[in-house]
Amino acid sequence: MADESETTGAGEVRRADAATARPPRTRRIRAVLGVPLAVVSTVAVTLGIVQPAEATPQTVKRQAKSKGNHADGVRATRAATAGVPPAEYVVADGDTVSGIAAAYGLATAEVLAINGLSWSSLIFAGQRLALPGGAAAATAPVLPAAPEIRKHVVVDGDTVSGIAAAYGLDVGSVLSANGLGPSSLIFPGESIVLPLAGSSGPEPVAAPEPVAASDPEPAETHVVAPGDTLYDIAAAHGLTVADLDRANSLGGSTVIVPGQVLVVRRPEPVAIAASVNVQLTEEMRDHARIIIEMGRALGVPDQGIVIALAAAAQESGLRNLHHGHRDSLGLFQQRPSQGWGTVEEVLDPVRATAAFYGGAANPNPGRTRGLLDIAGWETMTVTQAAQAVQLSEFPDHYAKWEASARAWLSELG
Repeated sequence: MADESETTGAGEVRRADAATARPPRTRRIRAVLGVPLAVVSTVAVTLGIVQPAEATPQTVKRQAKSKGNHADGVRATRAATAGVPPAEYVVADGDTVSGIAAAYGLATAEVLAINGLSWSSLIFAGQRLALPGGAAAATAPVLPAAPEIRKHVVVDGDTVSGIAAAYGLDVGSVLSANGLGPSSLIFPGESIVLPLAGSSGPEPVAAPEPVAASDPEPAETHVVAPGDTLYDIAAAHGLTVADLDRANSLGGSTVIVPGQVLVVRRPEPVAIAASVNVQLTEEMRDHARIIIEMGRALGVPDQGIVIALAAAAQESGLRNLHHGHRDSLGLFQQRPSQGWGTVEEVLDPVRATAAFYGGAANPNPGRTRGLLDIAGWETMTVTQAAQAVQLSEFPDHYAKWEASARAWLSELG
């Protein structure tokens, strides 16, 4: 070839011929779309649009100390004011959900549940989080005091099974109340929610009153039987998993145990945090440009590009994540097990964006459905359209990114 190159660490390529200019990004996007979709990833790397994805996702484990704005991690550095916590907290740089919860004497699971977050969710500076039990506005009606939530502060040597035994509780109930799994780790200083009132052991739960024959209202509780799953219970009662999560404060956990009583009525709509205003990093800006320029190349209207930007912001924070819920990966948290592509393919931002848009450029024809494959998406809200593609368990949280997505499109598009 005319210009020589040498390979450096982390898969980066340094061009020896600095005078050789790369074609504009839009022309490179069009070049990618003009070749068979099976080689999109290879061409994208060759053109310098993205760096080669790692072959295997990185496994993220909960540790006692961590860096970053994940839902779990170190405590917030800012001290909380005394008394009742505020109804809303504005996230600052370096904050974590567990740190915010600890600063106000709350359980991490409570804060996750009220904001529709999971343990792997990311939070951002400027994001507004609701705090359970927060001070209401002066004009708000006075409500009866909620029962006090019992907690146990973990000390060195504690285990979930030991804590459950000490309070006469079932291990599965303690795991579920805190959004933990059987293999989850706990650490000294962490607050564990104790799911039942009283300190001498579990209190009997009154059975739901039988429904009279003339009363068409369905029962509002479900006692978990062996083999039950949240998905089956939600489908049987015409609900979504997110409905059950909010109604039972599960904090994103899908762990349920036989004998557990679940509320199965549709919960009152939760107030979604106000619009998020996030300062774009260089990585986020590059991914936003890929989404915008791919949309332009496919002829997607501005509304469709806004939907794609909002979806990527909610799913990954516009980052090419090598981890996620179950096997979700990449910019749009697409799942290889659900037909979105191989691990390497879903970690390619260009290919992942093409899969989100779908239509004629869909690299997974017949396996996944993109935005352009959904009839009537143009008349849907940003949240409805994004959810139609992503099928998220928390479908109400795309809306808060709409204003930012429009600003990014105006700046970069």
